[in-house]
Amino acid sequence: MMCAMAAVMEGPLADLAAWRPTECSIAKALELVGTRSAILIMREAYYGTTRFDGFAARVGITDAAAAAQLRKLTAAGLLAKEPYREEGQRTRHEYVLTPMGRDLLPVVLALMQWGDRYLQDGPAPLLLVEEATGEAVRVEVRSESGAEVGLEGLGVRLNEEFVRKRR
Repeated sequence: MMCAMAAVMEGPLADLAAWRPTECSIAKALELVGTRSAILIMREAYYGTTRFDGFAARVGITDAAAAAQLRKLTAAGLLAKEPYREEGQRTRHEYVLTPMGRDLLPVVLALMQWGDRYLQDGPAPLLLVEEATGEAVRVEVRSESGAEVGLEGLGVRLNEEFVRKRR
């Protein structure tokens, strides 16, 4: 039998029936990268893909779908378009990660780690390692002091700065 554990909802959040998760950052993030093609385009950017044709081919989507997702991810600031020109060719654009796009890396790696653990039939197809040492890399939830925090140890409270700005 599974034991039901949850985050500790603090203050006015403790009564789940009394509030709605408006302005939810998870919902906003999913609006941007919550499709299969969007998250796989980001995966490819982390792997070093920069050219339009590479994204479409490696993700396995149509040119139209790739164009729409690249436009959306660029407009949102996760990728930036930079011009390049091969000798004798016209100027084209490649897509490079921005700081915002780089900051999404732990999310993508966490999805990979979860998929490796629960969805693969056998060993993980790829290993995440620190390039310099070969040591395994894992995504974990930790406090600023470095302590690992499990679900039952996670507190969720209203951000007073957010509340003040909303008034």
